[in-house]
Amino acid sequence: MIETPLIFVATSDIAGITRGKAFPLADFKKRLKHGVGWTPTNVQITCFDVIADSPYGALGDLLLIPDETTSVDVDFEDNTAPERFVMGDITTLEGEPWECCTRTILKTALDRLKTAGGVSLLSAFEHEFQLKSETPSKGKAYSLAGFSDRRALGETLMAALEKTGIQTDSFMKEYGREQYEVVVGPDQGVRSADVAVILRELTRATARKYGDEATFCPILDPDSVGNGVHIHMSFLNPDGTPATYDEAGTAGMSSLTGSFIAGVLKYLDSIIALTAPSAISYLRLTPHRWSAAYNNLGFRDREASVRICPITATDPKKKARQYNFEFRAADAAASPYLALAAIIHAGTQGIEDKLPAPSVTEEDLSVLSEKELEDRGYTRLPQSLEEALSRFENNKKVRNWFPDGFSDVYLAHKRGELKCVTDLNDVERCAKYSDAY
Repeated sequence: MIETPLIFVATSDIAGITRGKAFPLADFKKRLKHGVGWTPTNVQITCFDVIADSPYGALGDLLLIPDETTSVDVDFEDNTAPERFVMGDITTLEGEPWECCTRTILKTALDRLKTAGGVSLLSAFEHEFQLKSETPSKGKAYSLAGFSDRRALGETLMAALEKTGIQTDSFMKEYGREQYEVVVGPDQGVRSADVAVILRELTRATARKYGDEATFCPILDPDSVGNGVHIHMSFLNPDGTPATYDEAGTAGMSSLTGSFIAGVLKYLDSIIALTAPSAISYLRLTPHRWSAAYNNLGFRDREASVRICPITATDPKKKARQYNFEFRAADAAASPYLALAAIIHAGTQGIEDKLPAPSVTEEDLSVLSEKELEDRGYTRLPQSLEEALSRFENNKKVRNWFPDGFSDVYLAHKRGELKCVTDLNDVERCAKYSDAY
């Protein structure tokens, strides 16, 4: 059968959906300069493919410009078309960054961090997903049997990721029904968010090869576990040396790290609308689900919103290289670019304001009274998307971190999404979101 090879240029939009256009691969060099046409109101397509209220209407034109460094071309060697796509930036026709381009928003946040802290960010996204099998297996949490059931899928996925230059780490059977976790190594700057999008799409593609459907939905069953996205972060000085660790600091935090994490915790209730942005995200963000429910820093605590991760090195230089912290109040309903940008802006605000390092918890905060929590500076995170959006909307400082017009567009988008699930119960909501992600 005759064919013209195509490549898809993509943006990860407000809904965390990978959208874009395909064009002939032979035109790739030309499209690096001229891009493909894009429409402003596309930003208001929700995860349910319903267009939320848009300030743009039918007006306006934009360009989606491929970034050659993000090209993916994976041949699964199964006599089907390869997965071929590339991430891009959205600009005006004059080549200026568009205010709602999520990738550009992240680049701006990274520039702010570099200016304020003199460091670059090293980060990695750790993903959980589930397979929507008609006859899902029961049990087998963390087991060899559970892994063996999907060994072929895992090995193919790892090979696909490696073909794109991604450093693979591990693949495992998680606790939930047909739930798996895939972990990759860290990258600098915007590349880690690019990798997160590539990982999600190659996971979905690999599952299809095996007759399965992978979903990164935040939670499939209100009575079971959810699928989180854990974002590991550390800092590098301009000469490449680590800037995250200080043996004399609280829990090993350098002064810069302490201020950054303090900023994240201070503004967490207002940025969680961007890191956990679905109506069902808040079913997962509750105590005793190994997720996050309070604005606390934990030491090796998997129920903290931010946790200091364990290290195995004993040599001081190796300790500094291994040392990192993990943001746990996120899921894959969020664009990786927006989630990371929000965290970086909050942390950089902490650096600029020279906030002191936060105290570290090693306890169950859910047993404390509201007064006890307040006295110690802790707050319960929003318990619904509506509440999270309200916190974001009413925090002028947080909204000002983003380009003019973006926050109004984001709020309208998410409220349009909520209208689609208003009359559904939690089980029905989970089912609807499972098809979207």
